[in-house]
Amino acid sequence: MKPIVAITMGDPVGIGPEITVKALSDPSVHSICRPLVIGDASILESAMAVTGHHLHIREIQNAGDGYFQPGSLNLLPLSRLSAPPSWGRPDTETGKAMVHYILRGIDMAMAGEVAALVTGPINKYAMNLSGYPYNGHTELLAERTGTKDYIMMLAGDRIRVSLVTIHTALRNVADLITQEKIRTTLRVTHKALVERFGIPAPTIAVAGLNPHAGESGMFGDEEENILQPALEKARSEGIDAKGPFPPDTLFYHADQGRFDAVVAMYHDQGLIPFKMRHFEDGVNTTLGLPIIRTSVDHGTAYDLAGRGLADHRSLLAAIRMAAIHAENTMKTSP
Repeated sequence: MKPIVAITMGDPVGIGPEITVKALSDPSVHSICRPLVIGDASILESAMAVTGHHLHIREIQNAGDGYFQPGSLNLLPLSRLSAPPSWGRPDTETGKAMVHYILRGIDMAMAGEVAALVTGPINKYAMNLSGYPYNGHTELLAERTGTKDYIMMLAGDRIRVSLVTIHTALRNVADLITQEKIRTTLRVTHKALVERFGIPAPTIAVAGLNPHAGESGMFGDEEENILQPALEKARSEGIDAKGPFPPDTLFYHADQGRFDAVVAMYHDQGLIPFKMRHFEDGVNTTLGLPIIRTSVDHGTAYDLAGRGLADHRSLLAAIRMAAIHAENTMKTSP
């Protein structure tokens, strides 16, 4: 049996409903998993109207009740919003619905009702407007699952990047980087590469913080005092961690296939080169959680919502990765 993959619709007034409809119109999705959408029937019908894609919506209450065939959209309905929606205009009601989709998806994954969770694009403002003071999906997922050590990874066919720090001001980065955070990032990344990506002996490259990786202390001493000791400790634990490498050359070699993943010190250091290669098909996945979670690598794109123009390739890639991770996890589970 193919794994059941739950897909949250995302922000009801963003592009999430449109890309959900487009992705599930691709017959290849049903060849790799049993997709179950968590969302709103009327909003999805509005999305079909603007995209020109037509699927038979089948509302169900339990994951196992779905009729998982091409041309169908199995839906767990959690809201009954007014349609057509006010595209691009979030409010308290749409924000609450957006969060409820995520919470239900997490709970289903934790209970083993679904094998993986794929999350559609959300808006942080809408989340906070509805009374949920989180910076995004990741923090909500970590709290709901009781996870302490979690890592944000952006993954594609050519490059995978894990981040030591995520959403913080650049001026704070150097103070937030510690040996323990780097070791944790390496441990969690290594485990995921083995168990979820199916790479038996992964090689992980670590980017330096400073230009030229510090140039022997001329441009900063974080490489010598923090990064090097962290890498030595990781190697003693059996992790093939290499570096720290000058960031300006590292990603060229990663793109050539020399490394299975790169650990970057801060958000833009890792995401700028990643998106140069994987802008259309990049996947955001949270490592370290007790559940499999992948997501699109973009936001709600309110300016495109309701126009039928949104690109669904990132969601398609996220669904495929979730299905692969579910199957790999089953193979490596004791």
